[in-house]
Amino acid sequence: MANDDFLGPVRQTTGIPAHLAGWQLPPDWQWGDTGLLINHRHIQEIRDSLDRSLALLTVTDPTFEAWLFSEAKQLASRNHPAIPTTYHYWSGREGYRRGPGYLRRWITGDTLGARMRRLGPDTVPYMLRVLRAAGSALAYLHDGSGVHGAISPDSVYVTPTGRVWLLGWSWAVPHADIPVGVTPDPRWTPTPAEWGAGQWNPTRESDQWQLAAVCFAMLTGELPPRTEIPPVRWARPDCPSNVADLLDRALSENPADRFHSVASLLHAIEKISSTGGSAMTGHEVASGEFMSMNEEQRIRWATGDEYEVLSSLGSGTFGSVWRVRDLTLQREVALKMLHPMVARSEDAVARFQKEAQLAARLQHPAIVPIYSWAQKGGVHWYVMELEDEGSLADLVRRQGPRPLDEVAPQVAFILDGLIAAHQNGIIHRDLKPENILLSRYRHWRIADFGIASALGDDRTGSSGTPAFAPPEQLLGEPQGVSADLFALAAIACFALTGRPPFDAADGRAILSLQLAGKPNLSGIPEDLRDWFKRSLSADPDKRFADGEEMRDAWNDAVEPLIENHADRPFAERIRQLFR
Repeated sequence: MANDDFLGPVRQTTGIPAHLAGWQLPPDWQWGDTGLLINHRHIQEIRDSLDRSLALLTVTDPTFEAWLFSEAKQLASRNHPAIPTTYHYWSGREGYRRGPGYLRRWITGDTLGARMRRLGPDTVPYMLRVLRAAGSALAYLHDGSGVHGAISPDSVYVTPTGRVWLLGWSWAVPHADIPVGVTPDPRWTPTPAEWGAGQWNPTRESDQWQLAAVCFAMLTGELPPRTEIPPVRWARPDCPSNVADLLDRALSENPADRFHSVASLLHAIEKISSTGGSAMTGHEVASGEFMSMNEEQRIRWATGDEYEVLSSLGSGTFGSVWRVRDLTLQREVALKMLHPMVARSEDAVARFQKEAQLAARLQHPAIVPIYSWAQKGGVHWYVMELEDEGSLADLVRRQGPRPLDEVAPQVAFILDGLIAAHQNGIIHRDLKPENILLSRYRHWRIADFGIASALGDDRTGSSGTPAFAPPEQLLGEPQGVSADLFALAAIACFALTGRPPFDAADGRAILSLQLAGKPNLSGIPEDLRDWFKRSLSADPDKRFADGEEMRDAWNDAVEPLIENHADRPFAERIRQLFR
């Protein structure tokens, strides 16, 4: 093996490289002593005015600047302890003597590849620690419909204190943003069997295979071959057979034979090797004791093996919501426990489980993903992504009605999510501002998809918020796609004006206003009122036929109203939400 190959893909640089020589740092900032070259990126340590070490990522090839910006933008939206986020992007605009480049945390330590080349194979417990941490970051990425594509011993960093970081994010961007002909170096990137010679076609399945290949390398000192991989126990006899069997499955040549997801792999590992737990693990309670528990005590008792309950996030029509830490994936998520009165009905629970499974398959940025469903001892819950910014109802309550240029792209965004759901045969039936959650960048996202439908709750006023329910729901009649479209129009009116379009004291009075066709559209721009009147028609047949027609009509109506008040064209601002 050549000496360069032994050193691996990371190259250390000294001094300030030529492409940074003309940069002028902010006052009281200083260049650091260390620089690295890896993955077509230069990483230079700099110190800010608070004497913090930061990493400045730049490219030496100017044609790669758009690729660098895409990477920075992707990392800016990540929120996981093993993924570094973007602090700031310097665009290099005329008149500024710095940029393009972005700042993130400086990571001190070794790559696993460097550690292996220096120390040889690692222990099984250390391999499991890395598997959990790197796997958690991958599961998080996959939950957001992303893939990595370049998991390798040299994309995993370990700090002196043992913290694991997953890097190599230059490859985890839309393929259209990567320069043509540029792919990860095959000398350092494990290649699964489904990729043809010279191909790079990353998928969730290949990410799982690469993660397992890294674990194989940690145990054996070398990456596995693409095909005819020897069983882990042959190469590492001291590896427990149940752990080796799971790694062998993740390394299957046929992607269909691997685990359903990286999260499934991690859950399987935890079942046999977890060191976590709870004081309540295995604790049985008598029927009387269980009935005397409050909701927090019940959820702590039921989920103590898997989740640490952190705080209450509120209570809704069908259950209470909790902020919890997933002990397997080491991330915070939202856990919704069904109210006991709902959980008593076996038929309702069975319908809920089936519908939750369908909803969990929906992968759209406008829909809060459902991760899992489980039950124990009469306690039933599901887990979904945590949205820290609260709901649209909270936002309007705090800050009042929202401007049209803020609301317009979000309504189109939600309609696109509804289109995806309706095409899969899933109707929400309980859309209201409380179920429109806000991401960390204030993007609207739909929560609790399919729950009302699953529980068969189409009776009068079943949504718990009649002001956003269509008349057919208030009358206890069957509800279809148009029920969701009616509710979204009412939500849009609420966002723009601070009140629902049919604002009355009770469901009966609201229904009377709906049947009379008298929505209160004061405060709505005149050019949008026809769209609202059609969307809020009492007759479902007079509303828009589907989400696509409603979305297109919305875009046509709002674009002339906001195009003179934004820096970018309206259509581009909508597309930005999907990146």
